Amino acid sequence: MTVTLAIAAVAVWLGTVTVLIAHQPDPGAPSPAALRDALASALTAHDADALGSLLNYPGSGASDFADDYVAVLNDQAVRDVAVRLVPDDRSPTTAVVTGVAGDHRAFSYRLAVTAEEGRWTVAFTPPLP
Repeated sequence: MTVTLAIAAVAVWLGTVTVLIAHQPDPGAPSPAALRDALASALTAHDADALGSLLNYPGSGASDFADDYVAVLNDQAVRDVAVRLVPDDRSPTTAVVTGVAGDHRAFSYRLAVTAEEGRWTVAFTPPLP
């Protein structure tokens, strides 16, 4: 009886995990405009979960990277973040992020924009020319 209950519990647990994994949303945004807005929102709010969901990062490392990145945003008191897509909003290859750090210094950097299977993501690697 105990063995049967244990096997049933494991089967239920495996089924639950499988369903949860299958229903995980794909990373990224459904359009370039949605990516731009979500990235600006995540960086402005210093939201690691939202940022991690937009990253083109292999494996499960996106969450850890996003946590570390948001810690830097907090340490630097980053504010006034804006995101612009280039060369245009319909087929971007780069996201240009601008903002102001706590010491009133403006900053700007570029992120590669990628699209795969209808999902738009950013990568914290230099964009290719």
